[in-house]
Amino acid sequence: MSVYDFEVKDGDGNVVSLADYKGKVLLIVNSATKCGFTPQYTELNEIYAEFNEDGFEILDFPCNQFGGQAPGTTEEIREVCRSKWLVPYTIFEKIDVNGENADPLYEYLKKEQPFKDITGKGATKLKLVLKAVDRHYKDNDDIKWNFTKFLVDREGNVVQRFEPTEDLNDVKEAIKALL
Repeated sequence: MSVYDFEVKDGDGNVVSLADYKGKVLLIVNSATKCGFTPQYTELNEIYAEFNEDGFEILDFPCNQFGGQAPGTTEEIREVCRSKWLVPYTIFEKIDVNGENADPLYEYLKKEQPFKDITGKGATKLKLVLKAVDRHYKDNDDIKWNFTKFLVDREGNVVQRFEPTEDLNDVKEAIKALL
């Protein structure tokens, strides 16, 4: 099994097979337009611009499960991403990444790359927030917050998970290594 076995819905509600991305390096991210990590859109845009022609894609899935920081419809979120953050890559339908309504793709991603730890700039603050919400947050593989990223190689294998606080330069280097 690989990510290519999944279907998702694009921002217009059309079913998209991830098999359409065969042979590309993917960064799959759950996003939010009103989050402290939302400025990561700027760096993600730069990474996309640098590597897209080499066979790299970002698949962006808005999610409102963390502090209600992705309010509105998928269309409204897409408009904010395009107009304010100039996001050039595909923004898919808003989904749940945890819980009983979690998208099957995200269930697979979490299984393939379990949670390890929160590291990087802002890790201490995020850990405090997570502990206040769920003191046992370390004991499961759920997505912990907006802008968790999964790196997928050209064969569809989920090779790395990056928590929101991890340095995007590290993400960039990992992408470069796969290209």
